[in-house]
Amino acid sequence: MASEAAWLTTNKQELAGVLLESHQRAFSRPLIATHQPGHSRRLICQNLFACGFPVLAHGTEQDPELSYANAAALQLWETRWDELIGMPSRLTAPDSERAERSSALGQAKRLDAVQNYRGIRISRKGRRFMINKARIWTLWDAEERVCGQAACFSDWWWL
Repeated sequence: MASEAAWLTTNKQELAGVLLESHQRAFSRPLIATHQPGHSRRLICQNLFACGFPVLAHGTEQDPELSYANAAALQLWETRWDELIGMPSRLTAPDSERAERSSALGQAKRLDAVQNYRGIRISRKGRRFMINKARIWTLWDAEERVCGQAACFSDWWWL
């Protein structure tokens, strides 16, 4: 029997639920149209992984590590799940852009969410790209504790 895809483990299914519920809380709208009451966690997780735009999340560590990336994010960052997950999220931006990225994440943390973020990112192969109109939001667990931040965007281009 083949092993479960890393993004379909029980923990990642729970994280997908947190991502979607926290987005709904932050923006009063669903992140993906297929997030409907009554769907199984597995189906919701599969739909989030397969949606056509990048979605990423990191935890609350001192140097936050990526905890989630869907297929579109993996493709854009030109990498595999096992290379991206666990990597410090600051490494998704070039050195010259990390202070600005940190500032935006700090603002999103204070406000619980921000929209229309724009910034330069870098793929694992060193290619730079601009993200535009990104949403960043706080992740809340079932006990109402902050457990990370997430971001999504559909507007981007190579530089």
